[in-house]
Amino acid sequence: MTDVTRDDLRAAVSSGVMTEAQAASLIVLSEERSGARARRSGLDEPFELFKGFNEIFIVVGLVILFAGWMGTTGLSLLSIDSGYILGLVFSALAMGVIALLARYFTVARRMVAPSIALAVMFGISAGQAGLSLAAALDTELQSTITLASGTAAVMLSVYYALFRVPFTVALIALGVFGTCFGLLTLGGSVPSAPEDLFLLSADGPFALLTVVLGLVGLVIALRFDMSDPHRVTRRAASGFWLHVVAAPAIVNTVALTLFDNGSLMARLVLVGFVAMMALFAVVIDRRSFLVSGVGYVVALSITVVEDNAFFVILLLGAGLVLLGAQWEVLRAALMRTLPAFPGKTRLPPWSIQPPQEQRS
Repeated sequence: MTDVTRDDLRAAVSSGVMTEAQAASLIVLSEERSGARARRSGLDEPFELFKGFNEIFIVVGLVILFAGWMGTTGLSLLSIDSGYILGLVFSALAMGVIALLARYFTVARRMVAPSIALAVMFGISAGQAGLSLAAALDTELQSTITLASGTAAVMLSVYYALFRVPFTVALIALGVFGTCFGLLTLGGSVPSAPEDLFLLSADGPFALLTVVLGLVGLVIALRFDMSDPHRVTRRAASGFWLHVVAAPAIVNTVALTLFDNGSLMARLVLVGFVAMMALFAVVIDRRSFLVSGVGYVVALSITVVEDNAFFVILLLGAGLVLLGAQWEVLRAALMRTLPAFPGKTRLPPWSIQPPQEQRS
């Protein structure tokens, strides 16, 4: 009898053979029996970029193959040297070939890193199709960016529906961001600097749009999380990648605005905001919100404390290490302290009873 893998458990959950809670309990039992998690509660946040070096080897080959294709056809990220008709043909051909490769590496082999690489390449090819379409319509720069981003977002949505690669959700979110910002520029409003996208005090509605889109992404990510609280299926992984995009959009915009203000009150509010995001990250069991705010605390320490900045950074680093080491314990204590609120029972569990030893 062959060993049962996580992929087998995911397939069992998807087909209704077992529930997510049962699959999670089996994973915890298996890992504790093998000694991999003898001192842990089984509540860690799963994250996987590759399963072995063979996947990295395949990714290198895919990147070289795609680079050669782009060089041969004259396609690039920002321009099309072969004309818009050939650009559309080459882009469609590339997306078709990538889909065939995904059927093998993603569906048949269930490889992680090649699946991520193919999703990125598919998004680039879809963006190239949008650029070709914009060239055919002879649009201005703002319309070209909007059309390319929109095409990429739509085609990536189709790709996600077909192959369910979690990383694709992050690419879709970036495509939606680009499309919405492009639509704003069609009205004549153009950011004067890149930081205007995250600075609420800057002219234009770009920073406000960043926050709104970040909140929308957060809501969708939480829906993914709550549909799979035990984080067994790909929905939880999709939620993770959406959090990676949504967290900086929210945290960076608010934190950069407060940091740029420079007043003592703004700095105090910034510290409170980062602390609130840290608590929120612990509650939803997603570390992305905490990571997004750490940089601003470091920058604030250098600006305010000056001579003792490195001592503050030392304390901050020690605190992060302690938080990471005792994340499950602290989260369990916090969740038990918090009163009942809507959705609390649908969040990732904060305590799993260890498996009982069999009686002899």
